[in-house]
Amino acid sequence: MKKTIIALSFLGSISIFAQEKTNNTVKEKQIEEVTITKTKKAVEQKADRTIFDFSEQPQLNNGNVLEGIKKLPGLVSTDIAGMMYQGKVLDVYLNGRPLNITSNELNSFLEGMPANSVDRIEVITQPGAEFPATSGGAIMNIITNKNANKYLTATYSGNYSFTNYDKFRSRTTNSINLNARNKIFGWQLNVGQNYRESMLNGQQDRLLTSNTDRVGRGYFAKSGLTFDLGQDRLLLNYDIYHNNNDNYTLSNGEGIETIKTPGTNPQQYQYRDFIFDASDAAQTNNVRQEAVVTYQKRFSDKAQKLDFQFGFTKSDNEFAQDNIFRTGKYLDNDQPISIVGGNVLNNKSDMKVANFKVDYAQPLKIMDGGKVSLGGLYENQNFKTESKGLTNLEYVRQTTSTYLEFQAKLKKFDFILGTRAENYDISGVTRVPDSTQSVVQKDLIPFNKFKLFPNASVQYNVMNQVYIAANYNKKISLPSISALNPNNTTFQGPNTQVTGNPNLQPTIFDNYELKISAFDYAFIGYNVSSAKNQVAQIIRKEGKNLYNEQVNISNMKIHNFNLGLPVPFMIFSKPLSEIMKFDFNPDKINFMYLYAGYQKHEIENLNNKGFWIFNIMTQVILPKEVKLTANYSYLTPKAGYFYFTAEKPFNNSFDLTLTKKFMDNRLTVSVFANDIFNGQVMQIRSNPPSGESAVVSSKYDTRNFGLSVNYKIPTRNKLAKEDSSILNQTKKEDAGSVMPQAQ
Repeated sequence: MKKTIIALSFLGSISIFAQEKTNNTVKEKQIEEVTITKTKKAVEQKADRTIFDFSEQPQLNNGNVLEGIKKLPGLVSTDIAGMMYQGKVLDVYLNGRPLNITSNELNSFLEGMPANSVDRIEVITQPGAEFPATSGGAIMNIITNKNANKYLTATYSGNYSFTNYDKFRSRTTNSINLNARNKIFGWQLNVGQNYRESMLNGQQDRLLTSNTDRVGRGYFAKSGLTFDLGQDRLLLNYDIYHNNNDNYTLSNGEGIETIKTPGTNPQQYQYRDFIFDASDAAQTNNVRQEAVVTYQKRFSDKAQKLDFQFGFTKSDNEFAQDNIFRTGKYLDNDQPISIVGGNVLNNKSDMKVANFKVDYAQPLKIMDGGKVSLGGLYENQNFKTESKGLTNLEYVRQTTSTYLEFQAKLKKFDFILGTRAENYDISGVTRVPDSTQSVVQKDLIPFNKFKLFPNASVQYNVMNQVYIAANYNKKISLPSISALNPNNTTFQGPNTQVTGNPNLQPTIFDNYELKISAFDYAFIGYNVSSAKNQVAQIIRKEGKNLYNEQVNISNMKIHNFNLGLPVPFMIFSKPLSEIMKFDFNPDKINFMYLYAGYQKHEIENLNNKGFWIFNIMTQVILPKEVKLTANYSYLTPKAGYFYFTAEKPFNNSFDLTLTKKFMDNRLTVSVFANDIFNGQVMQIRSNPPSGESAVVSSKYDTRNFGLSVNYKIPTRNKLAKEDSSILNQTKKEDAGSVMPQAQ
């Protein structure tokens, strides 16, 4: 009987959240006694993706984008192995276009973006044929778009926080978003900055201890114009992102000097052990620019569309490290070591990507209704790297693809069946100096292949907003430019070497998933991803040298089981019959959201243990409509993550946010404390396929406190009163968006 009561309570909590979604409306603007409303969902579950709203969740948007992403339930983000969501390696997109960077460079880019500039994040766990097959296991699409209205709107977002781990450090973000539309065109401008002071302490297997003071500066500007040409639209976009970071590092440790005698081979080299103290300064300068032209052809049937899009992306990155001083002595005779100062690293890279794509869709009379989608893509990528004046990598990729996908409905079943054909032509050269300082040029391993990538899914709709779905897709993941880059773009000590691998091969994925979802909030699922040539980072030790490298894993599988469940607190105080009569708004009730996931990485000749991911989010409405949000994330240690074993949990953070709305909801003020108990630390033991293992740890000053403000600035515009058609738009919600929407 007790089990029955508990089961009914959980079902009741799910039903409550179903009712809440239909009543979650926010007053936006009142014109001549007519109110415009917009529905916001904190989390929205769909058959192929999960959508997280950032714009209305202060606990997510009070810092930079990376800090907000790490709070999403089911997502694991590490410096050593990138990002995964529910067991799937993520390819990160920005407004529907891939960033093509991973690990440290990705983290730096996301740290330079204010979280309050993000509208929502879509995690597409089952990318269909319309997405490039290079999306790999899954896609995280960061959408910064805002809708442009037929009256001027302006929103300011600001944030200040500080840390006090070993000294006081400040962080600020500011951004403003302007939108307007007239009878001819609409325009949008979003500009912002991010300044952050932070600390990073590192320990690398007792060979290197480092303390780094970091100063990061990020700036961005996003602009767009949209022209209505009858039913059609022309969109013009230009975005620029600039990160300028300084790092100051004090380090000490043990090293080994190689003495090369002219005319001898490596077996005859002599080696001398030494200890050292050093001070280094590093500077990173990155500029990323994107321009996109989109023409959207629309028809009388709103379900029919034809889109043409041309995009161009250019990213320039510079990294330099200078040794301020280095002292030490040899261990065999206590003599001072030879001083090697000046410029240690001076590396540059340049990426250019141009693409043109066509997408067409129309309804199809099949079964109880359906749709057919088809299109094509041509993309060209050029990537060059330079080290101290030597161009040591030239990488060229051309991809040509086309797709065809059918969607159909039969009673309570939804079906999707499609395939994507892609042809790859990848080539390039590397140049490295040999022992005589002559430059040796080698061709990269070419990749010239034509492949088909099928996808299929079936969904059974048990009842309204309750469904069971099964999915399969085959995908490919091309190594990112940051993994290919042979040059180091992070701190380098006398005994550490960090390099990319220009000869990495693409990864082929077979993804399977079974999922049950109810009312966006409750779900249970299992998926397995089988990968060939998975790209992974390894850390290996040889004597007193540490090597951080990128390799291909021939075969591996990732198993993932996950579930989420909302629990309104009133189930403990009210009978279920009374609860079912309530008409709820999730912004107005107290509840807890529970997430648990289990993940296991199977790698040949490696006995990895699985790990659990736990996330608890609680919302409590205090007097005066003050909202308290608490978020706790934890990942169990002693488990395998690619070629690493977590000695301490990757996630161990408790965050609190207090939010209050003023001035008819135009002003939102939040105070927050992240990682209150300062428990977030990474310590791993490497398990390389060759060489010795090493223990590596790092500690950021993740505990911080601050204030966040979001203010919808009142504006006066006569057009808002003169043009009443704003209240009778027949287009979809995204019709007013200046920024191109993800497909």
